[in-house]
Amino acid sequence: MTDPAAFRAQFPVLERVAYLNAGTEGPLPQRAADTVRERIDAELTYGRSGKPYIEGVRGLANDLRDAYARVLGADPADVALTGSTTDGVNTVLGGLSLRPGDEIITSDEEHPGLLGALAAARELSGVSVREVPLPELAEAVGPRTRLVACSHVGWVSGLLAPAELAELEVPVLLDGAQGVGAVPVDVPALGCAAYAGAGQKWCCGPDGTGMLWVAPDFRERIAVSRRGYGNLADPNGGIDARLHEDARRFDTMSLSAEAVACALAAIDLLEAFGWSSVYERARTLAASLADQLAARGRAVAPRDDTTLVSFESADAEAERGVLAERGCVVRSIPGRPWLRASVGAWNDENDLERLLDSLSA
Repeated sequence: MTDPAAFRAQFPVLERVAYLNAGTEGPLPQRAADTVRERIDAELTYGRSGKPYIEGVRGLANDLRDAYARVLGADPADVALTGSTTDGVNTVLGGLSLRPGDEIITSDEEHPGLLGALAAARELSGVSVREVPLPELAEAVGPRTRLVACSHVGWVSGLLAPAELAELEVPVLLDGAQGVGAVPVDVPALGCAAYAGAGQKWCCGPDGTGMLWVAPDFRERIAVSRRGYGNLADPNGGIDARLHEDARRFDTMSLSAEAVACALAAIDLLEAFGWSSVYERARTLAASLADQLAARGRAVAPRDDTTLVSFESADAEAERGVLAERGCVVRSIPGRPWLRASVGAWNDENDLERLLDSLSA
């Protein structure tokens, strides 16, 4: 599928509104919804037991792992299936041997999903957490720093994590909630030790899906406290059952077959359009929106070549509500006088014009 109009037609929500909020939840493709209905119908008819059913579920999970690995530029053996970005960052932070006197450096524009995990590390392990501006992270590393944990793409501004992080000896954990599916990702080239991503945002899958990539040489440093059928190599081995040797040891304990099927159908659609086309179209539209906002007198937050555009608003929450009534779905940023538009490859210039016209109405 190379036609942008045909690709856009796969997202029914766009028939009603200018949907510019994939940074919260991506628009659900028709193909994904149809796949879930077909799966549920089959389960109603044939039940959910027996070897064919179990093997089918495992096959879906393997296919989704492969698809996530492709968008991450990774080996599937290094990718775990999680329930969310937050699930992934908690797995890493909770499994590291951190202690009082150690320091974690993060940025001053992190999402609650990462901040909550950092707060738990501080409370339970006694580490200190220091916040610095996102562009200054690499320079802030000191002798006590044991980890840098930050966004790949800042959810507030759309800034990219500094490239200098790849050169650090200290391991880096990237929150890729606004990265994977939105901008090109090559985890080995990023130089990070771990990368957590979301399935429901730019990959347009359902809630309860996500991914965690862990570099092979970092894997053994992460203790696995949660063990069960989902991440054991021989789950019927009793108390001596062993963890998977690869990243499957970090898999979530439970992931519904319906969610996996939905996520796989959505990412298959994006792949059919072509990841390079997805990235180029979304970032080009976002840059155009930023320019047009500035031309109309709206200050745009500093950003990089990403899919997020945050801009000033005298009363962001109230204006967000007004825009929703006018058929434009955007997000307000808590604690900041900004609205944020998340621009995807499924959008077009008409969506941008609808937003701009609604702002000036």
